[in-house]
Amino acid sequence: HDPSDFDYNADYSNFSTEDCDGDLPYAKIYIPIFYFVIFFTGLFGNVFVIAAMTLKQTTKRLVDIFVINLAVADLVFVFTLPLWSVSAAFDDQWLFGGVLCKLSSYVIAVNRYSSIFFMTGMSVDRYMAVVKLLDSKFIRTRRCILITCTIIWIISLVMGIPSLVYRDLSTQDSEHTYCIEDQDSIIFKGISLASLFLAFVLPVIIILFCYCSISARLYSHFHHANRYDQKRKKTLKIIFTIITAFVCSWLPFNTFKTLYLLFSFQGKMPPCRVGILRQGLTITACFAFLSSCVNPIIYTFLDNHFRKRAHRLLVKALGRYTERRNSFGESWASETSSTFVSRIRANSVKELQNMNKTQQNTIPT
Repeated sequence: HDPSDFDYNADYSNFSTEDCDGDLPYAKIYIPIFYFVIFFTGLFGNVFVIAAMTLKQTTKRLVDIFVINLAVADLVFVFTLPLWSVSAAFDDQWLFGGVLCKLSSYVIAVNRYSSIFFMTGMSVDRYMAVVKLLDSKFIRTRRCILITCTIIWIISLVMGIPSLVYRDLSTQDSEHTYCIEDQDSIIFKGISLASLFLAFVLPVIIILFCYCSISARLYSHFHHANRYDQKRKKTLKIIFTIITAFVCSWLPFNTFKTLYLLFSFQGKMPPCRVGILRQGLTITACFAFLSSCVNPIIYTFLDNHFRKRAHRLLVKALGRYTERRNSFGESWASETSSTFVSRIRANSVKELQNMNKTQQNTIPT
């Protein structure tokens, strides 16, 4: 989910765009607002998913390990959105220094790779559970899935290194500074094109193979499906919806990105082509960002297991709040009552002292 990969704001200085303007009207108004909406939605949604999924349970689904890691990846991404939102509001100028320029681009690139790899892992896990059930008993273990998630994080950290190396500040005029990629490098262009295949095309092919095989298997057993098969179908529906939302969010942008890389290998592009690519990358980038906050919504509407956990988490949190409020009220009431009693006692003592003084004054000498 890296705005650094989009680069709709920079590195078109080699091309003349006098005839075709690639800037969208009012982009510096609606794009920052859109980024902040995704930031708050993704922040609270993914934190809630992590809290609900990690709530202590007697039984846990193995697929929840992928769900938790996917939520962590999306959560890491949304923390960078305020930086890019401010940048978009200032005509894509970067105001936060070179370290944050490189670091935020690297973090977001790692997130983009890890997200699709975790979804691929979820698809393969469902494939093993449905199609290769007997062969997967010794493979589909909690330890094996944890190792798989660790490997995915390591691969994603390595694949994000080019964004760390080839991203830096660039001063295109005497006043304005931008956080952009070094697109003059043929090596970086080749790496970007290869990463599109390895981190999007290939995983989508694997996912399609898994779900086509699963669909064929379930269709063959449709007439004598039992309760367990129905629960399994619901899980598959949730995962399929998540993956479909991710692919639909990222396919338009990756298409424009691929076209830009292919055209850039040819050298100078026509001005109108540059303008169209800039506008296309700007719009599709906004749709790509939605994938970081849509998953909690999918879990809420489709996953009964998640709703039960979420309800349990809310009841637990509300119970703690009520308990604290009651304890505070009791302590306040006890303190108030003790203060009231002490005041009564003090007033009684004062009245007795005044009465004694009055009696002493009235006694004749």
